[in-house]
Amino acid sequence: MDATARPAIVIDNGTGYSKLGFSGNSEPSFTLPTVVAVNESFLDQKELLSSANWIAQYNAGVMADLDYFIGDEALSRLRSSGLYTSRSPIRHGQVEDWDTMERFWQQCIFNYLRCNPEEHYFLLTDSPVGTPESRECTGEIMFETFNVPGLYISVQSVLSLSAGYAYLKSISDEDSDPLSDMTGVVVDIGDGAPHIVPVVNGYVIGSSIKSFPFSGSDVTQFVSQLLQERGELLPPEDSLDISRKVKEMYCYTCSDIVKEFKKHDKKPDKYVKHWSAIKPKTGVPYTIDIGYERFLGPEIFFNPEIYSADFSTPLPELIDSCVQSAPIDTRRALYKNIVLSGGSTMFKDFHKRLQSDIKKIVDDRVAATNARHRVEVRPIEVNVVAHPIQSYAVWFGGSVAASTPEFYEYCHTKEEYEEHGASICRTSPVFKGMY
Repeated sequence: MDATARPAIVIDNGTGYSKLGFSGNSEPSFTLPTVVAVNESFLDQKELLSSANWIAQYNAGVMADLDYFIGDEALSRLRSSGLYTSRSPIRHGQVEDWDTMERFWQQCIFNYLRCNPEEHYFLLTDSPVGTPESRECTGEIMFETFNVPGLYISVQSVLSLSAGYAYLKSISDEDSDPLSDMTGVVVDIGDGAPHIVPVVNGYVIGSSIKSFPFSGSDVTQFVSQLLQERGELLPPEDSLDISRKVKEMYCYTCSDIVKEFKKHDKKPDKYVKHWSAIKPKTGVPYTIDIGYERFLGPEIFFNPEIYSADFSTPLPELIDSCVQSAPIDTRRALYKNIVLSGGSTMFKDFHKRLQSDIKKIVDDRVAATNARHRVEVRPIEVNVVAHPIQSYAVWFGGSVAASTPEFYEYCHTKEEYEEHGASICRTSPVFKGMY
């Protein structure tokens, strides 16, 4: 059977989690932590120190290459055995360890999706600030190691925008212009390297991309720090894992931080939550109280100075700055369609707080312009789009894109790779030849 007749494989590799599945599905088949547990004990044996014993060296290298785990399986091995070393191939949205990344893809394809890569086209995602060399390495691994028939490397922010458009279209009966709906600002906040990316008619405005220094992992770190400062006794080996679960289950965004403190002080029984667990080493049960951390965790996006003095620009101001740096004739359309993407935008009322803060900044600027120039500027509509699939919006956008007939026309094929080399993967169509 021709590879174009089979569903394409869509893999979205993030700093914290990777989503993988087949095109046409509404949800990823697997969501795994992007971590690899490697057994390097084979390489530390004394007999390997002798350069003459080359057979033992070779066998140890083979065993070290084969004995590794990914995702949740890797995390459980790291907890239960001291033989394994943790490796994260992606940091701040960029692949830093290509050997580990190749191993991760190998397990994803053969152990999880259980498919033959030579029989499927692939759609992989890339950061909006990813380098051409990174895309080249991705293409080289896919074509050389896995021998894929076709590959498309898409920018995450464009897929997030198309996911929001596809989802809203599925629940709305109104006919809309697909070109205008592919204009918007994507606020992508995952476990690492948040970006604010303006997209106009499906093309990224590369010069206006802004980066925010704090991500979901920083919220986890801040929650852990607050719990420890308050005197809660967390097991040191599990403190970050507990803080991450507390963040995902109990944290929310408040509209006024002062009012929220007063509410917690007046009715602690209503707002303070309790977390019970058993210490892994001693088996002793323990309970911790979760109070102010519930709303102070996500507050670092709106008041970053409470977490670090190195950066004080709130997320709403950065989004406004991003739109203001875009071409003037696109700004109203960008304000009208601010799309959220990534697991760290899933906090309760996050979109409402973001919309009200951006609206205040925009309204103040319009009022100042009216007063200074004595003109009546038409009010600017600000709309932050939230939907239930924010945590895997990039993957869903990829699934929708890879299920269209046009997808196979845009893919780089194995024949093109053999003729021109890995340089065919350097350019991304959404940047219009920016590289």
